[in-house]
Amino acid sequence: MDSDEEEQRIPLSQRPEWSDVIPVQQDDGPNPVVPIAYKEDFRETMDYFRAVYISDERSPRSLRLTAEAIHFNPGNYTVWHFRRLILEALNCSLHDELDYIERFAKSNSKNYQIWHHRRWVAEKLGTDAATKELEFTKKILSIDAKHYHAWSHRQWVLQALGGWEGELDYCQQLLEDDIFNNSAWNQRHFVITRSPFLGGLEAMREFEVSYTIKAIRANPENESPWRYLRGLYQHDTEALISSLQIPSLCVEVLSAKNNFIFALSLILDLLCHGFNPSEEMKNAVQVLKNSDSQPSDLSLADTICGILESVDPMRKNYWAWRKQRLAAQGT
Repeated sequence: MDSDEEEQRIPLSQRPEWSDVIPVQQDDGPNPVVPIAYKEDFRETMDYFRAVYISDERSPRSLRLTAEAIHFNPGNYTVWHFRRLILEALNCSLHDELDYIERFAKSNSKNYQIWHHRRWVAEKLGTDAATKELEFTKKILSIDAKHYHAWSHRQWVLQALGGWEGELDYCQQLLEDDIFNNSAWNQRHFVITRSPFLGGLEAMREFEVSYTIKAIRANPENESPWRYLRGLYQHDTEALISSLQIPSLCVEVLSAKNNFIFALSLILDLLCHGFNPSEEMKNAVQVLKNSDSQPSDLSLADTICGILESVDPMRKNYWAWRKQRLAAQGT
């Protein structure tokens, strides 16, 4: 119901099809403390909705009434629930229902009830709905690339209904459009670890590490690929600290003496896992040290924490805590 339809709306009490229904008013008790000043259209719609809900009338007119009630309050989960009961009872076209939700989502895309309802419909349709659901979320994400509900729904669709075949390409396109899109990086990791067609994380690691290193070299200040790089070694610390590419990348970034916070952070984690740094890496770190404020006999890990306290003031307390942890662990 758009604004023009709302202006032309005929009250339910004046519609012949509702003449047999006695509306049920909201029961606020005998002495409501702060009664809500509902608009008349909303009040009347909900009064008639209560009547059909109480009588469990699962009819076409009740279905139309739920659409009116949802228009006035899209977050009313009771109305959405009753709508689902009616759809089942009338054996309505669920493809039409997806179209209804898509129209409604244009102005209410972050409403929890919409996404719960859409999942229910898609689940009923099964694998036939996969392509349409992926296209629907793609439309939403083209407007808001970090839309939580759209990403959550998309991941559910892939796992429950399928459609994995083109998902890595979709992530690739999103990252080509915006390499800083952390949601696309997250989805990429989801795909390479969950897709039944890619062979799993170990099978994809070599290619993904090369891809990620290239992204880091282009934008070392971008935290997302650094996080993604760590994720590629999830539950495999031994492979992480034995990698030749990662220490080389870190030294390369440090040597540029700019945007090196995430490189230092990764080196610190490597050291905490038992990594043995090269002389080249030690020298690259020492060059960044503020000699006036740090003792010369600090360990490499302590030196890194000291540098990070200085160049990353937003997380200064965190790096101080990490330094304390190093002392407690004898690192």
